[in-house]
Amino acid sequence: MAERRRRKKPEAGVGEITAHERMRPTSKAGARGVVLFLIVAAAALIGCVGRIANLSLIHGEEYRQKAERQQLSVTTLDASRGTIYDANMNVLAQSASVWMCFVNPSKITDKNRADVLDVLCDCLDLDRETLITELDENSKLGYYKIKGKIEYAEKTALLDRVREIRKEKHNDIDSVIFVDPDTKRYYPGGTLASNVLGFTGVDGDGLYGIESYYEKILRGTSGRIVTARDGVQFEMENAYEVTYEAQQGTDLVLTLNSELQTILRSALEDAYHETQAKKVYGIIQDTKTGAILAVSGLPDFDPNDPYTVQYPELETYFATYGTAEEKADPHVAAQYEQWKAKAIADFYFPGSVYKVFLVAGALEEGVIDENTGYHCTGTITVGPRTIKDYYTTGHGDETPCTLLVNSCNCFSVNVGLQMGTELYYKYFQGFGFTDRTGIDMSGEGTPAVNVTYHDPAVSFTTSDLASASFGQSIAVTPLQVVTAVSALGNGGKLMQPYIVSKQIDGDGNVLSYTEPVVKRQVVSEKTADTVRGWMTQVVSDGTGKNARPAGYSVAGKTGTSEKLGSGDGVYIASFAGFAPADDPRISVVIVIDEPRGDEYSGGAIAAPVAREVFEKALNYLGVEPSYSEKELQEMSVPMEDLIGGTVSTVRERLEGAGYTVRVVGDGAAVSAQVPEAGRQIPKNGVVVLYSQGYTEAEQVAVPDFTGMTVSQASKEAAAAGVNLKISGNSSGDGSFVVYKQDVDAGEMIDAGTTVAVAFRTVDGVHD
Repeated sequence: MAERRRRKKPEAGVGEITAHERMRPTSKAGARGVVLFLIVAAAALIGCVGRIANLSLIHGEEYRQKAERQQLSVTTLDASRGTIYDANMNVLAQSASVWMCFVNPSKITDKNRADVLDVLCDCLDLDRETLITELDENSKLGYYKIKGKIEYAEKTALLDRVREIRKEKHNDIDSVIFVDPDTKRYYPGGTLASNVLGFTGVDGDGLYGIESYYEKILRGTSGRIVTARDGVQFEMENAYEVTYEAQQGTDLVLTLNSELQTILRSALEDAYHETQAKKVYGIIQDTKTGAILAVSGLPDFDPNDPYTVQYPELETYFATYGTAEEKADPHVAAQYEQWKAKAIADFYFPGSVYKVFLVAGALEEGVIDENTGYHCTGTITVGPRTIKDYYTTGHGDETPCTLLVNSCNCFSVNVGLQMGTELYYKYFQGFGFTDRTGIDMSGEGTPAVNVTYHDPAVSFTTSDLASASFGQSIAVTPLQVVTAVSALGNGGKLMQPYIVSKQIDGDGNVLSYTEPVVKRQVVSEKTADTVRGWMTQVVSDGTGKNARPAGYSVAGKTGTSEKLGSGDGVYIASFAGFAPADDPRISVVIVIDEPRGDEYSGGAIAAPVAREVFEKALNYLGVEPSYSEKELQEMSVPMEDLIGGTVSTVRERLEGAGYTVRVVGDGAAVSAQVPEAGRQIPKNGVVVLYSQGYTEAEQVAVPDFTGMTVSQASKEAAAAGVNLKISGNSSGDGSFVVYKQDVDAGEMIDAGTTVAVAFRTVDGVHD
């Protein structure tokens, strides 16, 4: 049997380590290394835990929101801005649907890039180089707005072009270019009430006027579309999406009446061109309630295109006469000037218009009474100053009534000195000239002591009082004046002016309504009525004669003031009053700033504008006129229907009634007539009868009626074969003559056509 041999276990030698030795630290340095490693690992672990705790417990909500913002795309839905209506619910400002174009720059590739640029530049009229820069800078975004406020035709052309390229080239341009709904502000009336309405900016915010003042309630609340997107802002499949609908803004109903607004602006526009003034402005107010019925001022603008200067002469003015800043950029200066609601914002020297408030205060305080006498010599001395009247020979013996009728400066200074600075200031303040009126629109001018008025507590010298007594060293706004003059027409109550009558929702439900507010009783009803009677005589017999329209009584006061600091011969002409005088419905203020030409007084150039406004406004409001016998003779009547009658019979009957008859054609029966049936014709006017056989209307040249009296103009019109429509105060003496006509002299028109002529006088109205 073979012997089994056991292998001998070798002894540990060099290079061999036993199991026990392998488990035993070889040195103290090694032990420290292990410990250090464990400490570092533990510290790292603790740091990670702390960081996690910090992120989740302390800043968890913050980072959650950041993550959501990165993962969610929010698209803003603009709210439909509230509509602005006039008093008769005619739309003055309205938001309408347009579109906005946006692109997904991250989807632009080498294949579709050229097409994208072509479509956007061609259809949206964009600059190619600018567009390339914008797209390159935002190439990683999934959404980038290209252009807003796109009209329907522009949007349609854009989408049609995208579809054509997609079909022809089979590229994915339709995944790059998109359109979304947008809104745009429209002003249907153009320049109508533009200074009141203001306009909105590119972001839809109101910038001026009502749009600015009522911004918070007009703009509504924007909506949102929240959508989940991936890391490169692509919308994910089955994405989270929530829509928060936009809330429409509140609608406003103004006190403005579009018809009265048109009447006022038309009269001011004629005056602006006739006088070549720097600017003209005016207001119509409801005498009893304080509601503003019309506000206008030229130069004005079109809020649909607010940055275009409508009147180039504005830029010329600022380039020549402006401040250093205005001369540096006259275009910007002209923009700000045309946007401004001048009748609300601008201060002017009221001149003799202020005399009615001076007299009212003096009468109320007993400083004067109806029989107080004064002898005017044409000058009055106050300290070292000598103040002159326009009529330097003087007005002779006067009463407070003739003080206003003649617009006597000397008597006014005398009354002011009797009142003293304290009483003067009491009524200057009482009639509202030391404070803003508080009207609900932006831009109202702010009075300032020692700038627009004198305060005895600060500085008010005797010399200041003398000038202020006839309105020369004080400044007021047309809004302040119309509110103050209304107080004399409504029994002495100073009303709070306002321009928004109510706020309504989209369904027409009234959310709030403006009630008339009496701020204070400035003077007694007796005092107001007395002064009102004197103001009526100013218009019937004094410097305001040009303000009286046929058939209506007007109470008012004219004013002419020199613009201090603007050089010699620079004036402001104005008129303030109300009508009908016995039961006022409307108050009117007209201001003509820096008129050019020989006539510059309020009685000569501002009063006729007021007359036109009163005549047309009262007629529109349905106020029945009461004509004098002379006015009845000059009135036009509706033309009867003459067609079909025998020419000879019709001619004989018309001539017997005082008409001038012209016959064209050789037929027996009347086949056409001028004026047509129903048209107005003066009682002694021209009638043209056409019979069978005429081939064309008879043409006549329009005479130049300028400078003619009523009888002279009527004879000239009859001889020329035209009719006259007479406006203005033509019932006075021979000093009332034609100063404008609506058809230019020498123009060829159909015989029998009516030409409107306006009369005024320049005698005795220089104030």
